[in-house]
Amino acid sequence: MNSRDAYEWLAEHSRETALFDSIRSLLVWDQRTVIPSKGHAHRAEQSAALTRLLHSRRTDPRIGEKLAVVEGADLVSDPISPESVNVREWRRAYDKAVRIPERLAVQLARAASEGQTCWQRARPRNDWETFRPFLERIVELKREEAEHLEYIHEPYDALLDRYEPGETAEGLELLFSSLRGHLVELLHRIMGSGRQPDSRVLRSHFPVDRQEAFARNVLECIGYDFQGGRLDPTAHPFTVGIGPGDVRITARYSTSSFGQGLFGAIHEAGHALYDAGLPTGHWGTPMGETVSLGIHESQSRMWENMVSRCQGFWEFFYPEAIRQFDALVGVPLREFQFAINEVRPTLIRTEADEVTYNLHVLLRFEIERDLMRNTVAVQDLPELWNEKMRSTLGLTPPDHSSGVMQDIHWSSGAIGYFPTYTLGNLYAAQFYRQAEGELGGLREYFRMGDFEPLLQWLRRNIHSQGSRFHPRDLLRRVTGQDPDPQYLLSYLEGKYAKLYGLAGQNH
Repeated sequence: MNSRDAYEWLAEHSRETALFDSIRSLLVWDQRTVIPSKGHAHRAEQSAALTRLLHSRRTDPRIGEKLAVVEGADLVSDPISPESVNVREWRRAYDKAVRIPERLAVQLARAASEGQTCWQRARPRNDWETFRPFLERIVELKREEAEHLEYIHEPYDALLDRYEPGETAEGLELLFSSLRGHLVELLHRIMGSGRQPDSRVLRSHFPVDRQEAFARNVLECIGYDFQGGRLDPTAHPFTVGIGPGDVRITARYSTSSFGQGLFGAIHEAGHALYDAGLPTGHWGTPMGETVSLGIHESQSRMWENMVSRCQGFWEFFYPEAIRQFDALVGVPLREFQFAINEVRPTLIRTEADEVTYNLHVLLRFEIERDLMRNTVAVQDLPELWNEKMRSTLGLTPPDHSSGVMQDIHWSSGAIGYFPTYTLGNLYAAQFYRQAEGELGGLREYFRMGDFEPLLQWLRRNIHSQGSRFHPRDLLRRVTGQDPDPQYLLSYLEGKYAKLYGLAGQNH
């Protein structure tokens, strides 16, 4: 078989595998939105069966044989051609897949499905003891997975690499160490400023049906296509790309909170815009896939914070918000703007402001890293969690639901995921600065309701690249620089110094 024929076999095999994977994505969406309560046990079996099928396809020995034919051929002489990118990523995925026994892959899928189901039921009841054995099983299996995947420095690196290719715990510690100190210092200055917004304007009565209608209008304006997606309520908001023309988002609304539903929906729409902007002609191959969760988070966090919390955005949307919500009538835009950017330590990560959000993430990063090092036991997590919350944010969770059980990630086996949120914030600050430098003042576009220039910039520079470049390489290509916390810190300093009347600091 020549290299072209071998490549075509690999491409077809990859596309067919992606079809089965998209079926699994649809099952995940269903389980987290509309599945009847009695359907969870059968869903766990469906997930296990699909995982068994996918594992078999991803470990097919013919993949290794065909890769051996293609690698080194003229077909892949250009390292950033679609063919080279696909072969590079197929090799990377195959080498990982063959290290995981089918038994373990199926056990992980079943444990994740059962863990999510238990979490969804146990969290509202604050029932840690019921959930704990499920989490212990997941952690045990993830440690085994890390050993099979192999690693150079520590087990956590093997899991992190699944979400953020090329990253290590050591590399993250270097990035995050300086970030933590500056964030804590900025938080203390803000809390001591003597200025506080009247956030009661956001905690009045906001009918859910009007919230959803307003959110749909905002999402359409920023570029989300409802002909190619859905917006549904859920317990923990998420985005899932089923395939070309079907990228679904979810939101969680509260009648007493204006921001929870709207900003959550915009966050998920940022993810969806990335998925929808991938090159559809390469669907089913790595060139048609997103490169990492960190880059993914850069898109969602950019739209949620840098775009939808800025003044220009609300100069356009606030008149409509006043028409929709009686609670906002008579509230000046400047007061509303201050309120939606309030900095206030909170127990819940998803409700955290831009300054404290990364402190929540760093707490989780440290815990899950130590879980994989086996220096922390699952049974000790509630006490450890509360201790870290007290030392970092000065808060003590009154229960497990607002503490160690608040996130869905660990229940689904997503250990190694949390650091990508902070990486996303770091990337977003650098991408946004670059976009503004190339496009001019983005606020002026936003105040006219024109979000197309930014979206198209992201399409050209990030979305259309698929997996052509690994995260740090993509950042260097777009901005010319390595990840640098100073961009995020400068953004936060500039924004909150103005809102809270702080003396300037250099970062």
